Amino acid sequence: QEQLVESGGGLVQAGGSLRLSCAASGRTFSSNVMGWFRQAPGKEREFVAAISPSSITTAYADPVTGRFTVSRDNAKNTVYLQMNSLKPEDTAVYYCAQRSGVQVRRREAEYAYWGQGTQVTVSS
Repeated sequence: QEQLVESGGGLVQAGGSLRLSCAASGRTFSSNVMGWFRQAPGKEREFVAAISPSSITTAYADPVTGRFTVSRDNAKNTVYLQMNSLKPEDTAVYYCAQRSGVQVRRREAEYAYWGQGTQVTVSS
């Protein structure tokens, strides 16, 4: 069973940057899609970004396109989310998740394994 551990969250001013990391413990990391989701207070969890096993395919939610970049290092079993030009509305708990297979998907239900989340707070 995969275990996912996020890190890199924190408090940042609007316009700043953060890089989130998600380390996976299992042996199947390099064969599976990795995704990032977020949940703001009082809102449902939403898709942020995802990346295919080979990094050929990526997908982004409209609110973060052009500001966030998802990447992965299969040798380190780690996926990253580089977040630039952060806005107060990016404040949320950010989760990484793993989906079996090679097709990038945006639906939460497509992802079987989840991390515990890391808090990102953007002050205005």
